[in-house]
Amino acid sequence: MVNFMLYITAELENLTNFQPKGGVDDPNFTYYFKLKCENCGEVTDKETCVSLSEELPLVKKGTTNLIQKCKFCKREGTVTMIPGRGSPLTHEDSETGKHAPLMVFDCRGFEPLDFAFSSGWKAESLEGTKFEDINLDGGDFAEYDEKGECGVMISNVRSMFKVVDLSKKNL
Repeated sequence: MVNFMLYITAELENLTNFQPKGGVDDPNFTYYFKLKCENCGEVTDKETCVSLSEELPLVKKGTTNLIQKCKFCKREGTVTMIPGRGSPLTHEDSETGKHAPLMVFDCRGFEPLDFAFSSGWKAESLEGTKFEDINLDGGDFAEYDEKGECGVMISNVRSMFKVVDLSKKNL
């Protein structure tokens, strides 16, 4: 079992608290990323989708959020999401180039790669205006904040997966 934390960062212009629309533990938010088989090294052609709301029973006991077979070697692997460890990307994080932890994935047989930003995000302006259902399929988001009388933008979105030890307090 290896736990991977998904970290995100972006350039936030006049925005803060960038996160999935329902919060960092939104059960309906779908994560899209490719998977690499730990047995043969094959990488999936398309992004796999995983969400907290989808639970599948495991053969021995418990549940997982994804069970998938490698197309090449046919070995089965699982991805189980572990909520409660994420936080939104703040304006301060963005200004200092920090990555915000978003979600932990317990991966057995696979390694997550290449997270794809899509729709279902939210952020708020520094003046408090809420922007819901932000779509980052095109990579950027730009809007005008009437209350703050300024432009707001999310650009240069990036992500990375890092192996984490959940027994440690600071991830």
